[in-house]
Amino acid sequence: MPSLWQGYYLDGHTAIRHPVTIQFATTALHIVKADGNTIDWPYGKITQTQGAYEGEQIRLEYGGPLPQTVIVEDLAFLTALQQAAASNAAHFHNPQQRPLRLRLTILAGIALLGVTACFYVWGIPGLATFLAPRIPVSWEEQLGASVLAQLAPSDTRCVDLNRFPALETVVARLSRAMPDSPYRIQLTVVDNPVMNAFALPGGQVVVFRGLLEATETSEQLAGVLAHELQHIYKQHPTRAIIEQASTSLLIAAVSGDFTGALAYGIEGARLLGVLRYSRLHEDEADREGLRLLQAVGIDPAEMIAFYRIMEAQHPHEAVTPSSLSTHPDTNERIETLIALAGPPPPHPVKLFSQEAWKDLRSLCRRPVAATSQIPTDTAP
Repeated sequence: MPSLWQGYYLDGHTAIRHPVTIQFATTALHIVKADGNTIDWPYGKITQTQGAYEGEQIRLEYGGPLPQTVIVEDLAFLTALQQAAASNAAHFHNPQQRPLRLRLTILAGIALLGVTACFYVWGIPGLATFLAPRIPVSWEEQLGASVLAQLAPSDTRCVDLNRFPALETVVARLSRAMPDSPYRIQLTVVDNPVMNAFALPGGQVVVFRGLLEATETSEQLAGVLAHELQHIYKQHPTRAIIEQASTSLLIAAVSGDFTGALAYGIEGARLLGVLRYSRLHEDEADREGLRLLQAVGIDPAEMIAFYRIMEAQHPHEAVTPSSLSTHPDTNERIETLIALAGPPPPHPVKLFSQEAWKDLRSLCRRPVAATSQIPTDTAP
């Protein structure tokens, strides 16, 4: 290893590089300029500002507030400096520790990914579960109304003063079975051929024309609505929004892009229709929706029958009445509902006659004369 090293010296006042020869003395770095003048830097007062990474030039600084600088290109200089400075070398980077440092960096990265994944899988849902009950209902209502305006603009809604109130009676019957709920359920029918329905925060339920027309009975629609109402009562849409916002903050924490995180959160709220519930939330909405039907006297078999219709029309997809869902296998959920339903009620409630329902489900298709009378539900 050479005893003399070539480098450049900067005096801290100008950007001029002066070629120098460097030697290692017992207690100091000995710097010899081209004109023969020498400078001694005590090892303990030297600061290393570059050279910690492989391939990077070595930069040492001394004094202040505008420090003097020495730059050395030969990467072996660091090893020689470690040996020469001995007990005063602790604050210099040791090239021999680079492999260990690399391994520690990789392990730290893996640990960070693990912690991030755990927070995403368990922490964010737990946070949503904790926060959702503490959010004012008025806030949920405002959020739901805002998202509804985005997903179902007024010019896409089916409003028939003769038919629509009759559909609202189905919602009212189901809602009366949950007298302690703080939510005022509001139904919206959208002129869209997709077989779909979804719930929004604060009590908004949206049904697409395609789904309404696919029902064979009013009780089948009641089964769909019961499922969506339970999403609202259990605050699943609100939790989904919180999880979306938390995910955006997590992305910001990992990437450092808080502007992008904000945009991600806003877009997630605007497109709530593509958010997905967890499997547990879907199972809960199924179970509690079935119990809600039983509470109002509707045969749960109607809910199961509509799931069979959905399965028949979408044989290669696990598509069911909520676009907000990662739904379980349709056959599996039908079997579960059959087991929960038990024997049929002795006197099941019939909401509308088949003839009346055939007319009601065409709400978006053809208007009726103002004098037409659509019977409301016949059950007490």
